Amino acid sequence: MTSPPLHIDLKKDHGLTLHWDDGTQSFFPIDFLRAHSPAADHRQLQEEMAKNPLTVLPSGMGGQSGPLVATDAKLVGNYAINITFSDGHKTGIYTWSYLRSIDPSQPVSNSD
Repeated sequence: MTSPPLHIDLKKDHGLTLHWDDGTQSFFPIDFLRAHSPAADHRQLQEEMAKNPLTVLPSGMGGQSGPLVATDAKLVGNYAINITFSDGHKTGIYTWSYLRSIDPSQPVSNSD
């Protein structure tokens, strides 16, 4: 289990910055977080879109006016953060382990 970050900074129109106990820092743009939502319904949609790029998006996705922003965030125990987005999505619980695994600033490990 990944330890919680030492510092959490959410700029609702920009992104989430986390400072970890090992001295590293992670930055997640808002649109990146939304695209990588760990919510079950979003994972299913990502799988469908991978199989069929012409998948019809559910109402409320991709149809908002204005830029995507975070409208709220809440800590979930000591293991995660839940972010609400301006497009209405609010069911993704981003665990610290999950965020470490999708950190766009870290090189992807190749296990070949």
